[in-house]
Amino acid sequence: MPHTRRPAVGYTTTVAAAGLFAVNGTVSTLALQAGVPPTWLTAMRCGGAAVGLLAALALVSPHRLRLSWREVPFLAAFGVVGVALTQFLYFVAIGRLPVGIALVFEMTAPVGIALWVRLVRREPVRPRIWLALTLSLSGLVLVAQVWRGGGSLDLLGVGAALAAAVCLATYYLMGERGAATRDPVALTTWTFVAAALFWAVVAPFTAPFDAGVLGERVPVSLGAVQLPLWVLVTWIAVLGAVVPFWLSIAALRHLPPTTAGLVATVEPVFASVVAWAWLGQVLSGWQVAGGLVVLAGIALAQTARTAAARPAPAPLPEAPAPLAPGRSAA
Repeated sequence: MPHTRRPAVGYTTTVAAAGLFAVNGTVSTLALQAGVPPTWLTAMRCGGAAVGLLAALALVSPHRLRLSWREVPFLAAFGVVGVALTQFLYFVAIGRLPVGIALVFEMTAPVGIALWVRLVRREPVRPRIWLALTLSLSGLVLVAQVWRGGGSLDLLGVGAALAAAVCLATYYLMGERGAATRDPVALTTWTFVAAALFWAVVAPFTAPFDAGVLGERVPVSLGAVQLPLWVLVTWIAVLGAVVPFWLSIAALRHLPPTTAGLVATVEPVFASVVAWAWLGQVLSGWQVAGGLVVLAGIALAQTARTAAARPAPAPLPEAPAPLAPGRSAA
């Protein structure tokens, strides 16, 4: 029996996922400020998401977790580059930049995807991609306010955000290949497992961390409210990863990939509002204008690939799930 599409449900779940990802940026910033190194925050997020996704899928549909040895090298590379490094670089970026600005830089991934498809794969791309590239670069100039002594933003933060965009673009391109032959939900689960195993090996040797810190109470900027740090980390793993990824997957049952991807670009707007209300992060008028110009470029890049090619996915930070060939989590 064919599935009945309900666009209203698709829009709702996409916006809800974007909202959770946006809130996660601020929660992650609080965890970083409380003393959790980006390496360990990434490790705990990937590990928590991997356990949650494995448990959910094992209960609901365990046969979808079947894996062949020949898939392991691809999934390992996919998980390390697309999930582990993307999330780590994102956490480095938001530790040095306002959350909304870090997302604007990272969300340039679809422009890079469209350029890769045109210049490397030699697939047909509509001429609008060049306008999309111009808008995105112009918007980033405004966001960085480069006329202020070479730029008003932290260079390491900008570099991390742009590197995250490259890793995210790689994630999407590999996701096109992986989702073409494998169940996208299981693919998402195994990429998190690969990322979690990577950090389980790397983190202990690269960033000393006293796990006792997780029991300390930290202010969360909501009046006099203080919460144990482990509560924030749990939020980051569950409501900042597992739940929004599942919402994004559900959205694809009701919306075309390109439509859902365009809706997902509300995330930087949500993130900026949450960071302003919660952390007091204020953007200048030029930065707001630049962010809007970048979003316009992203919207054009989303529609640049022709019908003969698979549409480029909309970017979301922190390595969103590869939901279908060419589609990102929202």
